[in-house]
Formats: sequence, C-alpha cells, structure tokens
Amino acid sequence: MGRIFEKRKHKMFARFDKMAKAFTRIGKDIAIAVKQGGPNPDNNPRLRMAIQNAKGVNMPKDRVDAAIKRASSKEEKDFQEVVYEGYAPHGVPVVVECATDNPTRTVANVRLQFSKNGGNMGNSGSVAFMFERKGIFKFDPSKLNLDEMELDLIDAGAEDIQRDEEEIIVYTKFTEFGHMQKFLESKGLEPKSSELQYIPNVTKELSEAEQDEVMECITALEQDEDVQNVYHNLA
Repeated sequence: MGRIFEKRKHKMFARFDKMAKAFTRIGKDIAIAVKQGGPNPDNNPRLRMAIQNAKGVNMPKDRVDAAIKRASSKEEKDFQEVVYEGYAPHGVPVVVECATDNPTRTVANVRLQFSKNGGNMGNSGSVAFMFERKGIFKFDPSKLNLDEMELDLIDAGAEDIQRDEEEIIVYTKFTEFGHMQKFLESKGLEPKSSELQYIPNVTKELSEAEQDEVMECITALEQDEDVQNVYHNLA
C-alpha cells in the first residue's frame, strides 16, 4: 500500500513540475513578446501566440495578465534568446533553446550539465545542420474539421499533417510559419499550441540502457531555469 502511495505521489509531483516549467517557459515567451511588440495582443502576433499556448497548458488567465503587466514595467528583466549546441552521450546531437537575462551564467550552466552527464558542448553550428526548423501547430480534433480544411491548410503552407485520436499536428516550413498563423486567425481557428521547433533530419537508434543515459543528460538540461526547449535526434 505504501509503495503504491509513493508512486502516486511521485507522479503527482512530476506533473506539477512539468506544469510549473511550462508556466515559466510561457511567462518568458510573454515577456519577450511584450518587449518586442508591446502589450496589446491585437497588434502583436507573437504575444497572441504566447497567450494561445498559455491556454493550451491551462495557465490561469490572471497569471497571463500578470505576466503581460509585469513585462510592460521597467522592472521586468530583458530576456535574450540564445541557442546552444552539443552532444549527449553516444554522440546524440542536442540543440538547447534558452531565454536568459544573464548569458554568462546560462552558458556556464549548460556546459556544466553537458559535462556532468556524459555529453559535451559544441560550437555554434556544430549540430544545427542535422535539424530543420519547422512550424508545429497542434489542434484538438474536435476543434478542426480536417476533411473540410485539409486542402486549405496545404494552400496556407502545410507541409505535412498528422492525425490521431488525441490531436492533429500541422507542420510547416520555417518560412511559412507566419503565413499559416495569419490563415488560422482569418478562419477563427485556435490551435492548442503553435511554435517553431528543431526537427531532426534523421533519428538515432540506441539500446535501452544507452537511451536512459541520453535522457538523463536531456532531463538535466531541461531542468535548468534558463532553458526553454531541448531538441535531440534520439529515436
């Protein structure tokens, strides 16, 4: 009975940690969007996207409003977007997206997490060529009639469309991301999330034990407060 309780407690804390990390990441996205384009989402496509993504992870509206207000004040930190590259164990390429108010601290922390977990940090451009930056739009299947909209989505820049019971995922080229955003807004279609991601050109197969070692490194990087996203090519 005690073991079952501990497992449930561990899952519950893991879920809270994941939610807290998502809220922090979106809070920084909001701060960067407001600094770049102002606090009015009507005139700021990046802020509209951040608010949309906040809804997708059930971030309370009062927290979103507070993040926008805080970002509009002079006291809010100026976050810079920086990307680091490297290798996890077994030569798995990794791209780390960060938003930081102190790049010197961030680069030191990222380098430390690589080295502590069997990886090594590389120079800019050392692994990015193994990935392609693409737009990813995720929809609740009940909110998008794919039979009716598929051809329109392709015309708007969809490169690939995947569907299962839980969600519909629309992929675009990096250059078509803004075009797809405008098309969806014109049709009143709200994705659960929309973002640019690094998609690997090829994936790498490893044994289960090797995968565990890679994921330890990935998890350590993801837990850093300045890290927004971590991409890799592990199958």
